[in-house]
Amino acid sequence: MGEPFIGHIAWVLSVAFSPDGRCIVSGLADWTVRIWDAETGNLLRKPFLGHTDRVWSVAFSPDGRRVVLGSGDGTVRICDAEGEPLGELSQGHTYPIVSVAFSPKGNHVVLGSTNITVRMWDAKTGSTVGEPFRGHTHWVWSVAFSDDGKCIVSGSYDKTIWIWDVEAAEILTTL
Repeated sequence: MGEPFIGHIAWVLSVAFSPDGRCIVSGLADWTVRIWDAETGNLLRKPFLGHTDRVWSVAFSPDGRRVVLGSGDGTVRICDAEGEPLGELSQGHTYPIVSVAFSPKGNHVVLGSTNITVRMWDAKTGSTVGEPFRGHTHWVWSVAFSDDGKCIVSGSYDKTIWIWDVEAAEILTTL
């Protein structure tokens, strides 16, 4: 659909479209995050800075106003789409965060980590919601919410997929 986006100086580890399809966010191995015009490939903002390790996962909020960033430094940050920090979710978390996702309403963020847990956070207050979801035996590489926000799915290096009930914080199914 055109030329590649030029301007990355390190590996691109994660990409996501904004809900309106006009922007693309990219997380990089050089510890930065960039937002691009999806049509022209032009960089729209200066790179987001602040992480001290690779940015493994990026996602836009459902309204497109915020971006969540998961890093190898153990932090999950939320920025507005202009790159201004709005908060950090992972107080006390020290393991690399390799996957992040917003809930369908944008009020929660789920993260997958190398500490073999899945955690949910309140996107506004930055506090954890419930206890970590435990069951995987190796790194959790991918997480996502169901469209209705009632379930979280997680995929792991342990070769399993788990579906979790958000309200009960328990396993519904393993695949």
